[in-house]
Amino acid sequence: MANTADFTIEELGKRSIKSPIIMSKTEGDGIANYVTDSQYVRLQTAVKLGAQQPVKRSQVLECAGPREMIYFTPAHVHAGIVSCGGLCPGINDVIRAVVRCLWYRYGVTRISGIRYGYKGFLPESGFDVKKLDPPSVDEIHKLGGTYLGSARGGGREVGKIVDAMEKLNMNILFTIGGDGTQRGSLDIAEEVERRKLKIAMVGIPKTVDNDFILLDRSFGFDTAVAKATEVVSSAHMEAVSAINGIGLVKVMGRESGYIAACTALASHDVNFVLIPEVPFNLEGYNGFLKHLEDRLAKRNHAVVVVAEGAMQEQLLTEKKHDAGGNLKMADVGTYIRDRINKYFDEKKIEINLKYIDPSYAIRSAPANPGDSVYCERLGNAAVHAAMAGKTKMIIGLVNNEFVHLPIKTAIAKRNHVDPEGTLWRDCLDATHQPAQMVNQFNK
Repeated sequence: MANTADFTIEELGKRSIKSPIIMSKTEGDGIANYVTDSQYVRLQTAVKLGAQQPVKRSQVLECAGPREMIYFTPAHVHAGIVSCGGLCPGINDVIRAVVRCLWYRYGVTRISGIRYGYKGFLPESGFDVKKLDPPSVDEIHKLGGTYLGSARGGGREVGKIVDAMEKLNMNILFTIGGDGTQRGSLDIAEEVERRKLKIAMVGIPKTVDNDFILLDRSFGFDTAVAKATEVVSSAHMEAVSAINGIGLVKVMGRESGYIAACTALASHDVNFVLIPEVPFNLEGYNGFLKHLEDRLAKRNHAVVVVAEGAMQEQLLTEKKHDAGGNLKMADVGTYIRDRINKYFDEKKIEINLKYIDPSYAIRSAPANPGDSVYCERLGNAAVHAAMAGKTKMIIGLVNNEFVHLPIKTAIAKRNHVDPEGTLWRDCLDATHQPAQMVNQFNK
């Protein structure tokens, strides 16, 4: 993808206004420096010895941060913030960071929260905007959920959304959400461009599943793994305390098994990890149930973590989508629970299975300190980009650097656990499960 993607960031126009943020332009004077448009980050850090091809602008990522010259006059700015889709730890941290950076660093005092996602723009929804200022957001990072409310859908009503933004005289919109939200943000930006309006669209990518392509990680992911690890610890204690105890935990991960894999590595108590990227059979000589039986015969207990997107190609009889365009998935957790009970019942082997689905408790939790720090920095970087007139972009962490990414590139495809990569290799080392649980292998 690095060879074909174009990482050039679009701008609303020439930056001619001196930033109110006082910083340095001199290296080594002990004062933080402005970021210039000549500072970039490589996507691929691995290199081969020998002659290298020259690097093009389109192949490198623009560094995030405050510019010396900005596009918008702060006194003329009306900024909006919207959060869309499902909940995720850290949304309130991002909202708080954006409001405080706009207010204290740039002097922007007209900030509106759009309630319940893109639907908050639609007149028929009847939701008023929420006035935001530092006192109103100072404590929200201590809470889970989203201070603005969230909803799926509405993002396709592009004309109505831009009409509402024009009526509000809004010239910056920060969109907090996943790939569907950011796809909507791009559509809105293109309608803005068709109308020859000057509105900056800047996204802060939100997906607890960690499946945004190119990014080191998505906010909320660390909290999700920490919370899931606590649940696995409980499942493990239930399992070891019973005759042939089995702890079965379902975690989030619609298309990517990052939470499941990292929870196994963090907990050290997981014996099987089932994720969408690695197919497996339940029955048969090399199926999961046979390996689970062998595990119980040797150790008398087992802990299984399954990602919600596992086995969907087998379980879904018809494809239906929610208002946000996401595929409605079958409940793989209860399905595997029932199949395990049936398998051992038919073999007349006593088991004690405890099934736990902590998904909504995890995603509605407040951010842990690591995610809170990350969200603060993402929010600040988003404000700096918007005030500089950057648009059609998201903020992300790539190679441990905060960068600007074009929305079009960021939503081109999703990130997945590589079955041949180091994360899955380490997960197999931690669980000791077979590399393949498919019947044509290891007969």
